[in-house]
Amino acid sequence: MKRTQSIFVKYFYICSAAILISFLCLGAVLLLVSSKYFVGEKQDLMTSNLKKAVKDSQTEIDAITAETCLWTDEKGEYVWKEKISDMLNSYSHSSNADYLLIDEDGNPVALSNIIIDKSTSTNTLSQKVLEQVTTSPKLFESNLDNFFKKSHYNIIMKFEINNIFIGENQPHTFYMMVSGPVSNQDASVMSMMKLYLMSAVVVILVVIVIVYIATLRLTTPIKEMAEAAKKIGTADFTPQVPEYDITEYNELGHAINEMAVSLANYDKMRTGFVANVSHELRTPMTSIGGFVDGIIDGTIPKSEEKTYLRKVSLEIKRLTRLVKSMLNLAKIESGTLKPDMKELSIIEPIADCLFSFESNIEEKELEILGLDVGRIKVYADNDLIHQVFYNLIENAIKFVNQGGYIKFDFDVQEDTTLVSITNSGEGLDEDELPMVFDRFYKTDHSQGEDASGVGLGLNIVKTIVKLHRGKIAVTSVKGEYTRFIIELRNRA
Repeated sequence: MKRTQSIFVKYFYICSAAILISFLCLGAVLLLVSSKYFVGEKQDLMTSNLKKAVKDSQTEIDAITAETCLWTDEKGEYVWKEKISDMLNSYSHSSNADYLLIDEDGNPVALSNIIIDKSTSTNTLSQKVLEQVTTSPKLFESNLDNFFKKSHYNIIMKFEINNIFIGENQPHTFYMMVSGPVSNQDASVMSMMKLYLMSAVVVILVVIVIVYIATLRLTTPIKEMAEAAKKIGTADFTPQVPEYDITEYNELGHAINEMAVSLANYDKMRTGFVANVSHELRTPMTSIGGFVDGIIDGTIPKSEEKTYLRKVSLEIKRLTRLVKSMLNLAKIESGTLKPDMKELSIIEPIADCLFSFESNIEEKELEILGLDVGRIKVYADNDLIHQVFYNLIENAIKFVNQGGYIKFDFDVQEDTTLVSITNSGEGLDEDELPMVFDRFYKTDHSQGEDASGVGLGLNIVKTIVKLHRGKIAVTSVKGEYTRFIIELRNRA
């Protein structure tokens, strides 16, 4: 057996997975964007501060040398070294980066005071690196040939200072470098990602709870409808699915309720149908059995045997008609009987049926009216329409009064044709009219006059007319007439 999961579990898993994947993708994008953003912002700040540091250093060195007229002191140290170091230290604290002033030989001569404790593996910046530096800021993302122990973001700029105040015409070349460890940048990004992850975990937990509740609300109606369907499957047609605030569920609930009503009606009809069929079969079979037993045991005298055998024959024919009618109904209702629709003249099947009942018409001395018309066109199945008029004419002949009439009327409209069959006679009571098309229904009057009928003729008529997408109705005036009106299409 295939392993299955409830829609609740699947929907919850799918939503949860979608949320987790969305947050992971968002985190990856945030990590990439923030890393590039921080690096770019940091580089822009470092470059801007580097240019300011160079300009301020030039100004400060010129001022000190102009005041002292010295370049170095008695120890050989630059007279401006301490002042420049203090200035670079202030830049370092304000921008969280290290600043170094390096001479043309690659030796640091002034630097922010935190650089010494942090990083240098060698005390000299290699000529290989210096040769790549120009008067425009240049970025190096490395340890600068082992100048630092770890990789740094380094921006270096070359500049010159003329010592005109001490009588030197040859300018001195210096390099200003601003540097920050890559790890500091990574730490900033990681701090932000930790904050993001903490926020994401909280949000995911809240969203999962919301998804759980929403999924529960979405799947509860399905469970309710499944329970209702199970009860309907056990022939309990009473459960009614409630109204829902979701359109699709509401439509499905209405469909289930309508199905329950239809099945209840069908079950009621089936029960009544079986009861009626049983009754209709039992009556002629009981008669047949009684007559045959009477002939066998001698209860019926020899002189009366033929009379009773004729009665047996009539009952057998009645059973045959009953079974044939039931089979026709079953074929129509199951959809296996497909009508062969075509244009035909309605007068022809009516005339054929009247010819079949010629002897009955003559016996009752009936007058046939209304057939002196031209060709009346309808769109129908010839055989099925023949059966409709056969049943209606047979019914009219049975209940028309002696010497009465059967009248046909035709009303051709734009898309439909109305055919009415009226017979004089006793007519029907008003309370009988809604039931004349029911299966096995017989009026009190017909039960006495129509012992051979099975009560399916008019029901078959209604079913065939409905199959043709037509309509049928009955009207009657007690003691005067009964009229059946059929509406059929006259075009495809």
